Amino acid sequence: MTRTVRVTSGRLIVLLIMLTLLPVRNMSQARAQGGFRSSRAVPGVYKDRIVPHWLADNVRFWYRNDLSGKTKEFILVNAERGTRTPAFDHARLAAALSQTTSKEYQADQLPFDTVEFAEGGKVVRFTVDGATWACDLASYACTKTDLGPIQSPAGETEGSSRFGRRGSGSGRDRGPSADSPDGKWTAGVKEHNVFVKNKDGDAEVQFSTDGTEGNAYGMLSWAPDSKTLVAWRIEAGDGKEVFLIESSPKEGGRAKFIQRSYSLPGDKFKMYELSLFDVGTRKHVKPAVDRLELDWQTPRLHWKTDGRHFAYEKVDRGHQRFRVIEVDSHTGESRNLIDEKSETFIWTAHTENLSLRLVNWLDRTDEILYVSERDGWRHLYLIDAAKGEVKNPITQGEWVVRGIDLIDEDARQVWFHASGRCAGEDPYFIHYYRINFDGTGLVALTEGNGTHSIQYSPDRRYLIDTYSRVDMAPVHELRRVSDGKLVCPLEEADIRELTADGWAPPEVFVAQGRDGKTEIWGIICRPKDFDPGKKYPVVEYIYAGPQGSYVPKRFSPIRTHASLADLGFIVVQMDGMGTANRSKAFHDVCWKNLKDAGFPDRILWHQAVARKYPCYDLSRVGVYGNSAGGQNAAGAVLFHPEFYHAAVASCGCHDNRMDKASWNEQWMGYPVGPCYAECSNIDNAHRLQGKLFLIVGEMDNNVPPESTMRFVDALIKAQKDFDLLVIPGGGHGMGGAYGTRRMQDFFVRHLLGTEPPDRNGAGN
Repeated sequence: MTRTVRVTSGRLIVLLIMLTLLPVRNMSQARAQGGFRSSRAVPGVYKDRIVPHWLADNVRFWYRNDLSGKTKEFILVNAERGTRTPAFDHARLAAALSQTTSKEYQADQLPFDTVEFAEGGKVVRFTVDGATWACDLASYACTKTDLGPIQSPAGETEGSSRFGRRGSGSGRDRGPSADSPDGKWTAGVKEHNVFVKNKDGDAEVQFSTDGTEGNAYGMLSWAPDSKTLVAWRIEAGDGKEVFLIESSPKEGGRAKFIQRSYSLPGDKFKMYELSLFDVGTRKHVKPAVDRLELDWQTPRLHWKTDGRHFAYEKVDRGHQRFRVIEVDSHTGESRNLIDEKSETFIWTAHTENLSLRLVNWLDRTDEILYVSERDGWRHLYLIDAAKGEVKNPITQGEWVVRGIDLIDEDARQVWFHASGRCAGEDPYFIHYYRINFDGTGLVALTEGNGTHSIQYSPDRRYLIDTYSRVDMAPVHELRRVSDGKLVCPLEEADIRELTADGWAPPEVFVAQGRDGKTEIWGIICRPKDFDPGKKYPVVEYIYAGPQGSYVPKRFSPIRTHASLADLGFIVVQMDGMGTANRSKAFHDVCWKNLKDAGFPDRILWHQAVARKYPCYDLSRVGVYGNSAGGQNAAGAVLFHPEFYHAAVASCGCHDNRMDKASWNEQWMGYPVGPCYAECSNIDNAHRLQGKLFLIVGEMDNNVPPESTMRFVDALIKAQKDFDLLVIPGGGHGMGGAYGTRRMQDFFVRHLLGTEPPDRNGAGN
């Protein structure tokens, strides 16, 4: 997805966010990088978000606070003066408007939601009953105007760019093209080979002769100087499919058979062999480079400014080697600009939870801003693309870059967000920064113990910083971008009504992991009628997919896990080792070892909670999860039945050989080795102890349903008892409200020891 945001300085920021399908994500994680995007009211919560409307001077802005009792106020901020004041005298304006219209208006219930300042801020305009009014802020005289209705200003979202560039544009990446840039030639593929035709002539010239069915030429693209045609000879992959049966089509009739392409680990991918054709001499050159093995991607070339050299990225199967390869299109000579290797993995696939690309070209200076974990933490490096060597690290330290917001080639600065840099804080909290390409001049743009989102002023001189925690409502501050210093406080969210209605935040709990020193962060959610004198069974929500971290970090007015907790459980969630956004060593625990799922850390965390709180009953522990979390939940009662007593696993990836190649080869490696069987719930079905409930949607378009069904087959063959729910027409989830209710009933029965209501009884 590509978004473009224009800033008033006239420069264009091109935002590129590559989002790919992932097995599952906690919705809090999906919002993790985002901020508060509208002024809509949340019942019982006020001033939890700010939507700024900047005036033309880029110094002042107004916003509206929606308050208790359907009241509101308008605030005007002057960033240069550092002042926050009412945007106007609400009482005088209400009185003047009431007198002029012969209607009664209250100061805190003015009949408009948006305003427009005119004449340098001396006049405020607004629309009432379809008519536009102007109020002189000196006399407070209100008069009708001939103007149309005042509209809400455009762009009522954060000005913070997710991923952009300022300076030379978004680069010179080129895809396939039949016509040469100079307009003289057109190229195509016929009978599996490359043909080129001069547009001024009739004759077609065959440039290749080795193309065959199943290994044909394609992906043709021209050099910017039109002297060379680049082509790939593409050897077909397996192209294998998965199959679904829709048993209950909405329109009725026969069941439907559905099939789609779906590569599994170890399947043969398409192979791309590089060729160069000199259109003047008709010479065919095959550079001495390895073929690309690609599944759902295709090769993409980046042409350097000389129009002669291009580069492309190569990820080896198994994700242990990553290269940026440069080729001279005139000679075919090649070299590696970047060649990184790892004994475990390089995170190159399923980076959807990171707002960055690994390779960012700085064309004017022939440099690359490169993202790497080579020193054990995810950091930025400046690469000299002329020499193919690291110039200098840009960021350093025991913390991780989480996203690139802006690359400013003019100022030679990069704006980014990161976590783990602030001592004493949750290491997952997001903060924003700016730094020079040479690694100097690091400026923290945000401050405050919480996870942050920011909104820039149109000229990026100021920013509104909003931060919160699961146990702290949002705080808003205006800060100066030049040095990150506070200009003035803006608002603190008001949640008094929410707490009066019984809302309580989760408790943040930290315990040491398996190594005795690494902190494992999680949350504890208690029933609404919690009694510390009672004993409560525990249910853990689990998702240990290595492509992210999942414990909520932001404030939410919705009680986390409340529907399950209020049945009489303590519900918990934590991020164990093997998940992302900590050190490389923390992440590497998952390597060829997905069955680990951080369980040694999770169990220690549970035990630490139990030592502090006698109400926490470790003799009754359940766990549930979906997708990779379904694999984890079932794994809990296979590999750790001494601790976990009941599990609900929905749409689980129960064998990593039966799920998408892109995700599983990233973490489990290639070729497929013994570790796949060792981590397989199917191969380990005989280990089951305790209670297990499996849920699967027959139309799951993510993890093939056969993964669950083969687990079922293995459990039956092992003479194990379990529960199974197949959702007709169901997708990749818990099975909707019905599946969720069945999951809750399962835990009530097996952990609380009581029977849930009989919904099949009379009257039900």
